[in-house]
Amino acid sequence: MPFTYIPRLALCAIVLLLSACASGPQTSSRPVDPMNVSVSGSVNRDFLQAVEYLQGERYPEAIELLQSVVEREQRLSAPYVNLGIAYYRTGDEKHAEESFLQALRAAPLDPVASNELAVLYRRQGRFEEAKKTYSDSLQLHPENLPLIKNLGILCDLYLQDVNCALAQFEQYLKYQPEDPKVAIWVTDLKRRAN
Repeated sequence: MPFTYIPRLALCAIVLLLSACASGPQTSSRPVDPMNVSVSGSVNRDFLQAVEYLQGERYPEAIELLQSVVEREQRLSAPYVNLGIAYYRTGDEKHAEESFLQALRAAPLDPVASNELAVLYRRQGRFEEAKKTYSDSLQLHPENLPLIKNLGILCDLYLQDVNCALAQFEQYLKYQPEDPKVAIWVTDLKRRAN
């Protein structure tokens, strides 16, 4: 059964595959390879139920269940990311940030956790922290489209850094050349740069 992130606007692809057998504690301080982690069947069932609660916008139930999941399984970032999203959707930005940071402790520079945290920072007006979070994660995940696009948005709308925004959106278009909205943004940025 898969662990899945629930992003702000739409469901992501399944990102982690987990078997239904229990595993022993982690003995290394290095990040865990999520593809090699086994979790108990009850943790996986509860995670999937929490995902359904998130999809149904039943955030208090999702939070309660995800808190139980992260108490039992702390090695993976997906439950923390979903917990952060649930907190954010209830207006609890403090606990949302803490959950995203926990996700990044479980999986440093995880692109989904980094993106969610940076978006939160941006919405709080913490623009330099948002930029650093995007940039750091892009060092490991240079082709991650949400990171690239959101860094471009941050640079354009919030930092008024036309060159940074243009670089990000042009990079984005290398992977998504058919995106008409971003193509328009690039045209506008080029006009403003001159």
